[in-house]
Amino acid sequence: MSDTAHERREAFSRLDRFPRTRLTFLPTPLVELRRLGRLLGGPRLLMKRDDMTGLGLGGNKTRKVEFLLGEALVQGCDTVITGGATQSNHCRQTSAAAAAAGLECHLALGGTRPDSPGGNLLLDLLFGAVVHWCGENRKGERIPEIAEELRAKGHVPYVIPYGGSNAVGALGLVAAIVELRGQLEEQGQKVDCLVVASSSGGTHAGMVVGLDLCGLAARIVGIGIDKGGPGEGRYESRLAALANEVAELLHLETRYTEDRFDVRNDYLGAGYGAVGDLEREAIRLVARHEGVLLDPVYTGRAMGGLVDLIRKGEFGKDETVLFWHTGGAPAVFAYGQDLLIGNR
Repeated sequence: MSDTAHERREAFSRLDRFPRTRLTFLPTPLVELRRLGRLLGGPRLLMKRDDMTGLGLGGNKTRKVEFLLGEALVQGCDTVITGGATQSNHCRQTSAAAAAAGLECHLALGGTRPDSPGGNLLLDLLFGAVVHWCGENRKGERIPEIAEELRAKGHVPYVIPYGGSNAVGALGLVAAIVELRGQLEEQGQKVDCLVVASSSGGTHAGMVVGLDLCGLAARIVGIGIDKGGPGEGRYESRLAALANEVAELLHLETRYTEDRFDVRNDYLGAGYGAVGDLEREAIRLVARHEGVLLDPVYTGRAMGGLVDLIRKGEFGKDETVLFWHTGGAPAVFAYGQDLLIGNR
């Protein structure tokens, strides 16, 4: 056995040994978007349906939360805390996961309490989450303060960062690429490029490590969702740092630099959560030609970016491009008026 093959085998073994709370229905489907592909006249299009992970109406963040809650339970925690925007998919899936695991859940949400909750927020409340309204702070800035308040009351909180995007959470996307490799082998397919929404970083970084671990030659194009993600500094540098932390957890010798990450920030429009023509067209195209719902914040923007890249000739007609559907359909019901502008 070569040194590389031995390293990969050992990494696969370590991945299986990390604490994990099984919450998803896996594998999620890998399907071809035949009608959309013909309409666009570009590469062959596949979609990985992580909107069908199951828990709390699905989404890829549950893959992260499986590992994060696994660690929380091992540490004897009784409460989880995370944060995000009012319509955060991550917070909705975390609150569902906490309910399934018997843990209390606190959410630090940006904005103010609406008169009538809808979309993801409605589901947060149905799952029993305690919401702390944080005004302009929508990236978990108040999490440390909330954690201290809970400790003072005798709780043992486990902090999940914005988007679940730390090294432990990103392991869920390493495992997702292992799952994808198995499906490609079973179906006799190959993929030249993966396209995914890139925001808090854990999905993008975990997938890059997963591709290397699995020996898949596909590249990843991340469609930027939120001005380069949270925090300070160049986003690609933070992706590289996170990927290196994941590699270290798996005892991989591979190290990453920012040039390993292809992030397209040409589709930010009016900003995070602002629905424009790009998102509206993409959501309608996929809904009307494939019967699949995208969400207004992440997958709608990411698919809009992919459609634009196809129209610009970025991909050859002999290539296969996989769009990773990260979920988020509940947010559609909170953006009805924005989505119906110019509806025909």
